[in-house]
Amino acid sequence: MVLGLLGLYWFQPWKLWQDQTVDEALPTAVPGSASSPGDSGANPAAGPQTVAQGDLISHEHRTTGTAKLIRLADGSLTLRLEDLNTSNGPDLRVWLTDAPVKEGVAGWRVFDDGKYVSLGKLKGNKGDQNYPLPPGTDPSAFTSVTIWCDRFDVSFGAAGLQA
Repeated sequence: MVLGLLGLYWFQPWKLWQDQTVDEALPTAVPGSASSPGDSGANPAAGPQTVAQGDLISHEHRTTGTAKLIRLADGSLTLRLEDLNTSNGPDLRVWLTDAPVKEGVAGWRVFDDGKYVSLGKLKGNKGDQNYPLPPGTDPSAFTSVTIWCDRFDVSFGAAGLQA
């Protein structure tokens, strides 16, 4: 009985039938992240600009949507997931990585082999959501994004980021 309860807690299978939809607007700037004078990334006259983007592909779970790396007018960077649709699961994270995106089972576990930056817990398994990049993150060092299940070390889905 105890092992069964521990198994239920670990796998949390009920999450497969629970959707959490997030509908965040595209941010105009990240509070308190104004660029320093002379920062070539900031252009207050311009609105948000897409630096790179890619379509999400399925790995462990069916996943669709678009990942966009966006430079805001103040020079800060945000990863935006648009029209995300994936399964819910335990301990899902959004990672910016340097790993190549591979189709099928070959791509399920490659993202923790190299360099990655965790942008936090996945806010919801459906909808539009924003994840600010930590200050000082060099976006050119990362080529992909993954919805990563930290509990089982597997990608639910991923996208290559193209300029």
